[in-house]
Amino acid sequence: MNRKSFRLVVLLAVVSISGILFIQIFWMGKAFDLSNKQFEHNVNLALLNVTTTLCEINQNEILPDPIEQLSSNYFVVNLNNKIAPGILEAILKSEFQKREIAEDFEYGVFDCTNKEMVYGRYVDLKEDNASEPTSSQFPQLNKDAYYFGVYFPNKTSTLAGEMWIWGFSSLVLLIVVVFFGYTLSAIFRQKKLSEIQKDFINNMTHEFKTPISTIALSSDVLQSKEIVQQPERLTQYAQIIKKEATRLQNQVDRVLQMATVEKNTISLTRQEINLNELIAQSVQSAQLNLKEGGEIRFEPPVEDIIINADKVHLTNIIYNLLDNAVKYTEKAPTVVIAASSDNDGVVISIQDDGKGIDKKDHELIFKKFYRIPTGNVHNVKGFGLGLYYVKMIVEAHQGKITVDSSENGTTFTVHLPKSI
Repeated sequence: MNRKSFRLVVLLAVVSISGILFIQIFWMGKAFDLSNKQFEHNVNLALLNVTTTLCEINQNEILPDPIEQLSSNYFVVNLNNKIAPGILEAILKSEFQKREIAEDFEYGVFDCTNKEMVYGRYVDLKEDNASEPTSSQFPQLNKDAYYFGVYFPNKTSTLAGEMWIWGFSSLVLLIVVVFFGYTLSAIFRQKKLSEIQKDFINNMTHEFKTPISTIALSSDVLQSKEIVQQPERLTQYAQIIKKEATRLQNQVDRVLQMATVEKNTISLTRQEINLNELIAQSVQSAQLNLKEGGEIRFEPPVEDIIINADKVHLTNIIYNLLDNAVKYTEKAPTVVIAASSDNDGVVISIQDDGKGIDKKDHELIFKKFYRIPTGNVHNVKGFGLGLYYVKMIVEAHQGKITVDSSENGTTFTVHLPKSI
């Protein structure tokens, strides 16, 4: 699957999941609203029957629109006569049971003669008992008539509890979304690994192609009859074959070794090292690969820096970083290496004036076999193992390595403890 098709599939999948989530949330809201309206409708019908029964008992006429809903769970009923709390409670319980309203409620009665609230009780329909109100008190309204109020303190939680199937389906959908996200993440990682593998194979092909071609060409020359008459050429081509074979063997050994070694299997041979001298030797070796006009600057500190580390691996770290700084600078490079020491340990920085590294590649360049994509251009040889090796050795020394890059160049900074 090409990159465009892959992005299209991912986009369609994200849109589909987002659409399902939107529909789930939308219908959950609709279902809750429907349950809420059904509850309010049943309460209004029940209170209307309560009003009718009380008016028949008191032989009064029903007031126009006697029921007022002040909030989603608070209802007020206006009457023309006094209200006996005991009778009111019995009628309320009866009517609510008829309407299958199993919600606990509080009721309060207002007596307009004394201008005060005559509080009723908190009624638990499931337990079929009553007690003094435990929720907020009923507010006194600006009314001249008798009225009673009914308050459902647990209405919202009860309605939500009745929608358990929606909650279960939402949980299942959430699991699906999490699984989908994990799958996408795994696909992206796999695709990235596939690209790294592809780049590694391309780089390895180019690395091996040169010595193999040279060996094949030299072998063809040695097979000619005239070469026997020219011992100097015979020796020259034999040396070329040996040199390229050794180079090829070293490349194979390096790939196999780096592909199998792990950080916890590295064996360090620690010794006291003069860091200034070690850096100077690495600089001398790296200068052999400099382009014409390039330079590597190193001004050693006034005082020697002594560190307890593995000399071979530490030398390889510095040489690899210097070699990268030289190779990945298109023009004649100017590389500056510096070292310093404090109570926290040793700091080594290597700065070049190349084109820099994109920020998104800062973490990836330390991964095994990763190289910054350059298409079909392979002007810089390598397998993507150098920085992986550097980080692995630095961490084996219980240190850390950081990178800071811009269009004006890149700086690698290595922090190492003096001793462990």
